[in-house]
Amino acid sequence: MDPYHRREDDGEDESSGIIEGRNAVIEALRAGRAIDKIYIAKGETDSTLGHIASKGRSAGAVVVETDRRKLDQMSRTKAHQGVIAVASVTEYATIQQILAAAEDKGEEPFVILCDEISDPHNLGAIIRTAEAAGAHGVIIPKRRSAGITPVVEKTSAGAVFHLPVARVPNLVSAIRELKDAGLWIYGSAADGESPLWDTGFTGPAALVIGSEGSGMSRLVREACDFIVSIPMAGKVGSLNASVSAALLIYEVMRQRRSKSV
Repeated sequence: MDPYHRREDDGEDESSGIIEGRNAVIEALRAGRAIDKIYIAKGETDSTLGHIASKGRSAGAVVVETDRRKLDQMSRTKAHQGVIAVASVTEYATIQQILAAAEDKGEEPFVILCDEISDPHNLGAIIRTAEAAGAHGVIIPKRRSAGITPVVEKTSAGAVFHLPVARVPNLVSAIRELKDAGLWIYGSAADGESPLWDTGFTGPAALVIGSEGSGMSRLVREACDFIVSIPMAGKVGSLNASVSAALLIYEVMRQRRSKSV
């Protein structure tokens, strides 16, 4: 069979990034396809599913045990055989590649870190804003975070194909690596002691955007050099994660452009 023209029943839906069934997931892993998450039916002791879980973790995928009802809801073929994988639409970069992108442009590094942004629409919007504002890359954690799926690709308006995105096992370790490279780390929180418009962002910088529900995790917050707050004049106490990111990212862009004039 022509590998570029798959049968409708082979378990792979290229438009959605969903790969269903044991053989289809095994072949995707064997081919080296970038897989974000693998969902396996909870309570299954089948050796094939155990093999898939092991191969998936070795390939960097997040393996999640879930109720069969969720698998049934996700399934397009209704024949998932207890396993569904969600494929990435693009290859992930490394932190060093992101820093090299800044160096190649002769610019101070500007990086966005997303701390457990689980909504793919928010992640896609953040990537779109970051690319539009001239950031050099985005870093996301492997666990408790959306990955680069077709939904993220669509929401980013294709920005994922122009901006390096790194996926790391531990965000605190990534922050340490950025600090070693000379970047200042700016977290964002409603109770931050550094008001947005009074904070200087003109040097090498990394912005941390907290999760939709609880904001930055404790260890990530403690690793930041500054905690920045966005001025609020209304009765609502917080903003959507992607809106907060846009305000912070464009303030960095504004200050950098003012400095270069």
